[in-house]
Amino acid sequence: MPDNRIALVTGANQGVGLQVAKELAANGVTVLVGSRKFERGEAAASEIGPRAIALQLDVTDQDSITAAAARIGDEFGRLDLLVQNAAISNTGRRPDETVEDHARLTRPSNVSLDEVRAVWETNVFGVLAVYQAMLPLLRRSADARIVNVSSGVGSLTSNADPAFGYRALFGPVYPASKTALNAITLAMMIELESTGIKVNLVSPAYTRTNLNNYGGTESVEDGSREVVRVALLGPEGPSGTFTRWENVTIPW
Repeated sequence: MPDNRIALVTGANQGVGLQVAKELAANGVTVLVGSRKFERGEAAASEIGPRAIALQLDVTDQDSITAAAARIGDEFGRLDLLVQNAAISNTGRRPDETVEDHARLTRPSNVSLDEVRAVWETNVFGVLAVYQAMLPLLRRSADARIVNVSSGVGSLTSNADPAFGYRALFGPVYPASKTALNAITLAMMIELESTGIKVNLVSPAYTRTNLNNYGGTESVEDGSREVVRVALLGPEGPSGTFTRWENVTIPW
């Protein structure tokens, strides 16, 4: 793998994104810590160490995305690794509201369309907007890879099985946004399969983060392992995979 790789991790000021940024930096990667609020990105970069650089990036704001891409181009001339981690699960869930409670309040029959639009704006359209802005920089790399952070709850194959443990939680907001992300990622894979740019989809599992009011079952360290493993794959590593730890295939 080439030395001095340049990575951008979106949503890297907390949770899985922060842990991924820490581990990439520990492996010698220069990490751009994407954060909607620059001061939070600065705090995270300071925590990570000298290989981390704060980058203001709001994936729902095209001007922010454009400015971030321009800065990367000006300062580094390329991007080697794009980890699209930024995501939200809701816009206003109560601190004491469980995932199960939220699922009951966001059925197809009663969900707020504004809630659906807000979550999809980050989890789907934001990912596509960042991809479009960063792709020219990735094309300048000799070993470029995109890792999109999804979730097994977005798997249509799994949710079509009545025995799937998370089936009751499937709804139009977060789970379906991840289904749409999977579809967008597949489109990226198809677009880039004749190039040297690799695209992979990873689920960090049900990790204890702000995304689920810290109700997950996995630590951020455990939840980040597969993202980091795939992100650090070299040029001979695979493209077009959807996996969880450790390299276990998730059905689409």
